[in-house]
Amino acid sequence: MTTGTWPLRVVPLRFGKSAATLVERNILVYRQLWGVLVSGFFEPVFYLFSVTIGIGALVGDVTLANGTVVSYPSFVAPALLGASAMNGPVFESFGIFFKLKYAKIYDGVLATPVSPQDIAAGEITWSQMRGAIYSAAFLIVMAAMGLVESPWGILAFPAAMLTGLAFGAVGMAATTYLRSWQDFDLVTLVTMPMFLFSATFYPLDVYPSWLQVVARLSPLYQAVDLMRSFTLGLLDWSILGHVAYLAIMALIGLTIASRRIETLLLK
Repeated sequence: MTTGTWPLRVVPLRFGKSAATLVERNILVYRQLWGVLVSGFFEPVFYLFSVTIGIGALVGDVTLANGTVVSYPSFVAPALLGASAMNGPVFESFGIFFKLKYAKIYDGVLATPVSPQDIAAGEITWSQMRGAIYSAAFLIVMAAMGLVESPWGILAFPAAMLTGLAFGAVGMAATTYLRSWQDFDLVTLVTMPMFLFSATFYPLDVYPSWLQVVARLSPLYQAVDLMRSFTLGLLDWSILGHVAYLAIMALIGLTIASRRIETLLLK
């Protein structure tokens, strides 16, 4: 497909049989690397245990902006779910970068009927599948620890999936612009401040007013507030804004990733 057909594409990616082949390849590869796959689940769980057993006992309860009082572990747990949904797809881009720049996996793939759009769709779908496993397992742990305080908490799972799609699409798009492994420091430079200052560990009102404005614009804040609303049962119209923000972010990322991969692999 040439670049002249881009304006005619309304949906940047479509998932078909060829994209499914890329997903199948990743599954076969990780059958030999199952330890790497499983390890991605433990980091957020260790954070959760440390907050519940250690810091939570020192902090006590947290009073939200609307006056609702919740325990500190119940406040932090959905934020860690959101951070996990961000980190998993973003750091999956390390593997995509290796395949693209060094292993030249995709050059061989293009010798088959698989298109650059199929490659983007397949890799992002695989990232979503990993994210689904981690998110579901984390939610089960949260529920077992009594940190899901509302039946609406089940909706935190699709919220985590939307978050993973948004960050996965943007992460893959960003990967196509990286020149070397050192450029991944820039990824950490973006994700770490988001992790620390998106109302993850503290209510937003403890921040200076200027930092509150910056935090509200953060995509991770949108995800954290969305999941916290579901797990605590605090539903209002802001949920629609969070969903729209993440959906638009995903669409932009998918569009850029699709076109950049096509440009790089067919140049």
